[in-house]
Amino acid sequence: MKRPSSPPKPPGTGLSIAIAGSGGSGVMTAGNLLLDAAARAGLYGLMVRTSGPQIRGGEAAALLRLGTTPLESLDDSFDLLLAIDWQNVHRFADEIPLHAGSVVIGDADGGEVPPVFLASGAQSVVLPLKKMTKGMPGSWINMLALGLAGALAGLPAAALEAAVRRSWKRPEASLAANIKALHEGMAAAADIRGLAPLRTSTAQPLGRWTVSGNEAAGYGALRGGVRFVAAYPITPATELLEWMAPALAKVGGSLLQAEDELASVNMIIGASYGGVPSLTATAGPGLALMTEGIGLAVAAEVPIVVVDVMRGGPSTGIPAKSEQSDLSFAVSGLHGDAPRLVLAPASISDCVATTQWAVELAEALQAPAIVLSDQFMGQSRAIIDKPTAVPTKGGTRLTVEANTPDYKRYRDTPSGVSPMAIPGTPGTVYTADGLEHTEGAIPSSQSRDHRLQLDKRERKLLMHDYGRRWADVEGLGDVAVITFGSSSGPVREAIRRAAARGVAVRFVGLRLLAPLRQEAFDRALAGVRHVMVIEQNHGAQLLRYLRAMVDLPSKPASFHRPGPLPLRPGEVCEAILEWAGHAVAQEELV
Repeated sequence: MKRPSSPPKPPGTGLSIAIAGSGGSGVMTAGNLLLDAAARAGLYGLMVRTSGPQIRGGEAAALLRLGTTPLESLDDSFDLLLAIDWQNVHRFADEIPLHAGSVVIGDADGGEVPPVFLASGAQSVVLPLKKMTKGMPGSWINMLALGLAGALAGLPAAALEAAVRRSWKRPEASLAANIKALHEGMAAAADIRGLAPLRTSTAQPLGRWTVSGNEAAGYGALRGGVRFVAAYPITPATELLEWMAPALAKVGGSLLQAEDELASVNMIIGASYGGVPSLTATAGPGLALMTEGIGLAVAAEVPIVVVDVMRGGPSTGIPAKSEQSDLSFAVSGLHGDAPRLVLAPASISDCVATTQWAVELAEALQAPAIVLSDQFMGQSRAIIDKPTAVPTKGGTRLTVEANTPDYKRYRDTPSGVSPMAIPGTPGTVYTADGLEHTEGAIPSSQSRDHRLQLDKRERKLLMHDYGRRWADVEGLGDVAVITFGSSSGPVREAIRRAAARGVAVRFVGLRLLAPLRQEAFDRALAGVRHVMVIEQNHGAQLLRYLRAMVDLPSKPASFHRPGPLPLRPGEVCEAILEWAGHAVAQEELV
């Protein structure tokens, strides 16, 4: 029976699809191709990877949301769950919530659908996926799944086929078999009712990218001038390094895989001391190992950039899941008074500009910069509009000319920034180490020298003009929500939903976390009577940091929970509405 034609979904609502299966079943390939086809059909999209804790193999799922407007968050639930097999897919039950209108598709020979996926009242459809694939020698089951999911989403056959052909790197005979499997999957979708297809286009829009946060951060680093990277692989930051290795070679730079994180941070300090803008990328465990090196960069005033793609912690924690739990460590985790820059991109797209800005700030201020990305942004892929050049209020390194009279590397200047000599420049030799020093770089334990250099290192960060990029401040109203990083996406969508229900909420998404711009922060909250801080960690780290640094209106509310589950717009919206209503009720009582 053919399904009746369904009206396209209205703009902005989107369609959420989960493709799941055991390791080796090709779910990530199917997800990536579905995202590529969506881009060719004029849609925006987001794909989040999720997998078990195994080093290799194990269950996996590609979680996609497609729509006609830019997307920075997964939706509250999924409209389609397509399981290539049911091997341990039940472990993703919390990550793949369904609703009464959802459709669950599974293999007829793959066992019963786990009851947890039908508890919501979702419709179950059983298809002979493996038998269909065996009937097409040389075909793969994930291509059949791609055709099914693509057709149910309303993607044109031409877009799906073009995505497969573009990615194909195997013999032509196997391509023909899998194109056939793709079309068989599309034909099978015709008998499945319950999903409304999206509005698509026959022409692929110009100027859109399909990119991950790790790739975007790497591109931003190159745009900022990074030409040397040293790093040790670690989940979920490794893809950033894999992308940068060939990209650096194209611009005359290089990447070196160090023996561990301690070596990598010291290598980039050495390269930067030699005049080359340098970067390393890591996750929480690696950042912990790098702290002594970062402290050396503070004391010696050597610019470096450390991209921390945060994951669940502490210790080894949950390597393949996201959590914003390195914030406290990033802003306060060095011994001594050690001012540093800490920045957080607000989205996958923003990883480009924010990482570029971090490089430029580090170079201009001769200080280490930590960029707090996370697994959600780093390993997810999104269809985005091509990022435009943004005035970053950064700068380049201040260097000294040869034979400068009375050259003092750490001279106490009004801005706190002193000219930096590149090794080999005649007449500008100086010592750079972790010992406290005089203005002339001579080691000193004198009180005057220590106080002068502490003031200088603090002053250069506090006095810099960071412009308006320190935060995104949007909306009006006397209640405000403050957040940072990947939480910005679901919070923005939650605020739009709250506005549709008559509650106006101001949005403050912090991008520059340290040094915190106290005066600008006060202006952003002018007229605000109630504040809620939203973040993805267990200890409300952002709230505790803000309370230590600024005066917040009234008693701030907090919405925080740890990973591995992402924040959902619906739960955030309900929390905002409940809090806003309670705040108003309390005012009326007073």
